[in-house]
Amino acid sequence: MEAGRQGHLREARRQAEGACGAEEVAPALGAARFPLRAPDPRQAGIGLRTPHFAALAGSRPAVSFLEVHSENYFADGGPALAWLERFRADYAVSLHGVALSLGSVDGLDPVHLDRLARLVSRIEPALVSEHLCWSRLGGRNLGELLPLPYSEESLGVVCARVDEAQERLGRRILVENVSAYVRFRESTIPEGEFVAQVARRTGCGVLLDVNNAYVNAENHGTDARAFLAAIEPASVGEIHLAGPERTGDGLVDSHGARVLPDVWALYEETIARLGPVPTLVEWDTNIPPLEVLVAEADKATAVLRRAGDRARGAA
Repeated sequence: MEAGRQGHLREARRQAEGACGAEEVAPALGAARFPLRAPDPRQAGIGLRTPHFAALAGSRPAVSFLEVHSENYFADGGPALAWLERFRADYAVSLHGVALSLGSVDGLDPVHLDRLARLVSRIEPALVSEHLCWSRLGGRNLGELLPLPYSEESLGVVCARVDEAQERLGRRILVENVSAYVRFRESTIPEGEFVAQVARRTGCGVLLDVNNAYVNAENHGTDARAFLAAIEPASVGEIHLAGPERTGDGLVDSHGARVLPDVWALYEETIARLGPVPTLVEWDTNIPPLEVLVAEADKATAVLRRAGDRARGAA
């Protein structure tokens, strides 16, 4: 099928521009250090997007953590970073990158990696993650999360990049499985095993995107449950949920709708196997009022708490 356009990088740039034009600006906290906050695995989090800044500051919803696209906050100052520092005082923060390009044969962009390292040092996030994909070629950022062939050669490239990133950041990162709209004849390793091998060889964790697993299964006729089962439970540091868009060619990972019932079912099965894991609901396009996003997160929280209650009952 024709590759769908994900546009995460362009959306990140639009959000950053919107934040810089906001009339209300949060007070910056400068170089203040924050108490370390870890996400409560029994309460879900939400993606922090510019349209929700004021509403979030006013309502302080009961969510476990906030996740942002790292690249939106690379500037050394400005309104967006001031808002993030304000929220960081009350919520755990997850930095989720969209442009490090862990699968690029070009190698990591040292300027990008340095900017990420500065942001990590400043915000002291609970979690840092990146997509298991490539987005750079010939020194140019292509603005897309492009899939990899799952081969031994690709595995070696990715592991070297993950090792480099973790060494520079001085911490473990999580790598996320992506939605893919093409498959490669060169692939010789099942996707789940590929992701698991990256975690084993580098010591990184896995950001398990249940929606992406579902999208790939629907579009390519693969088995989402087999993919999820291949991931070692101890490696999973976070889970993503989102709503895709159905087109004439299949599903597109648009992050623009409510989580589908089939994805909720997969998530329930996953949490039953793994136990409670910090879970985030993403909503990046067609962004609804904050209360709609929080209501989706509350559904995930209900699943997490049921799993926690079962675990305590079995102890």
